[in-house]
Amino acid sequence: MSQIKQVLQLKKAGKGIKTIVRELDMNRNTVKAYLRKVALMKEDINTLLRLDDPVLEARFHAGNPAYLDMRFEDLKTRLDKIVRDLGNKKNHLTKHLAWEEYIQEYPLGYRYSQFCYHVGQHQNAVRPSMVLWHVAGEKLLVDFAGDKISYVDTQSGEIIWCQVFVATLAYSDYSFAMAVRSQSIDDFTYALSCCLNYLGGVPQVVVSDNLKASVIRPSRYEPAINRVMEDMGNHYGFTVTPARVYKPRDKALVENQVRLIYNRVYAKLRNCEFHSLESLNHAIAAKNREHTQTRMQQHPFSREERFLADEKQCLNPLPETAFEKKYYKTLKVAKNNHIYLSCDKHYYSVPFAYTGSMVEVIYTRSMVRIYAKGEKIATHPRAYSPGKYSTEKTHLCSHHKHYLDRSPEYYIKQATGKTELLGQLVGKLFEQTERHPEQLYRSCDGLLQLQRKTDKDTFDRACTIAIESGCFTYSFVRNVIENNMTKQPSQSAYKPLPEHENIRGKEYYEQLTMKF
Repeated sequence: MSQIKQVLQLKKAGKGIKTIVRELDMNRNTVKAYLRKVALMKEDINTLLRLDDPVLEARFHAGNPAYLDMRFEDLKTRLDKIVRDLGNKKNHLTKHLAWEEYIQEYPLGYRYSQFCYHVGQHQNAVRPSMVLWHVAGEKLLVDFAGDKISYVDTQSGEIIWCQVFVATLAYSDYSFAMAVRSQSIDDFTYALSCCLNYLGGVPQVVVSDNLKASVIRPSRYEPAINRVMEDMGNHYGFTVTPARVYKPRDKALVENQVRLIYNRVYAKLRNCEFHSLESLNHAIAAKNREHTQTRMQQHPFSREERFLADEKQCLNPLPETAFEKKYYKTLKVAKNNHIYLSCDKHYYSVPFAYTGSMVEVIYTRSMVRIYAKGEKIATHPRAYSPGKYSTEKTHLCSHHKHYLDRSPEYYIKQATGKTELLGQLVGKLFEQTERHPEQLYRSCDGLLQLQRKTDKDTFDRACTIAIESGCFTYSFVRNVIENNMTKQPSQSAYKPLPEHENIRGKEYYEQLTMKF
């Protein structure tokens, strides 16, 4: 019970001032002041006793008389503008300058210390903070620590300073930290993918700062997200939601996590020397694991225990394939139905029907995909050999396919499909070694064309004559047909010489001195 109610109880019991002072061990003037206020209130003591203690205290203590001062009444009318001007960074206004302007307009106003106190009170009142309730598996907050960490290059002896990527799950405050060389988009996406693999799942939302690796154009309402981050979000299945500009409280949990990383990782590694980024990250991971396994001050569990118990099962599963950064180009298909990727100096085929068209090319570290009018028309493994061609035969027209498919087996198969005798003739043709393959291919093309425009029996008879004569050329078969030799009785055009001993061998022609 408050002292005021004790005074009222004794007064109601008919006790005098001296008795009340003695029993409650209070100052005589204080008791008199309470009883004087009771008389002024003109309310029944029983009514006052039924009031709650805070309400009764407010009845007897009206507050600081400073707030009843005329100076405060004047300052109240100015506070909104002063706080608004101080909040605008472009004004470069300080509290001291604002106080000087205030004194010039109101010379009897507050001195600087009281002015700052009231302005601070008003700033806190117009910018209250809100307690946010987070759902398990919903948000992952990411940021880069302001202070860097370093290792020593063993080859050059140079100190390499690295950025530290920090992430924390909003629900369990389970953290991840690793060092990367910069805040570039490649390092940022690599660190974020390592974080998701470390968590073993994907949250619904990733809340990032307004760094260039994540946001192209900051905006309070509709920020423009980096194309690579959009691709990464689509691949993993999360949404990117940047924090508002100059609003660190939007990601207060990761800001606090950075402070803890300073205390529990940076401080413990301050006397250690590292000679590679891998060894540095190994040490950071070990200290961060100790941090997440430490019991929190106001909870009977650690961050890791809460993550494993309540949040890990709420994360979405990781995709089967790792994320690869995508690059975009718009290219024109050349007359040879290939596109030229200048970064690799390599050519990739496109179906011949799209020759001369503009196509969209999306390529990653391992694949090249080509689109036309929203439809994927070609896919190639990415090649890094300059000046070479990656060609699929299905992309070529029939004439080009025929040219690439040429081989002895191809022509023998084609000829056998026409007639059996033509197949034997072509087989005999490829047994020759003194003619170039290109000449043989042309002879086969001529024979196939001749077969198409010649009567079957006539052509078969011509092939038979060519095989019997040992002449397997296109011109011989054509002459047989044009000269109507197929209508004459069959006779061998080739008569071997009779055997005799009057034959000079190669030894005769190799001797330097002729011997007769």
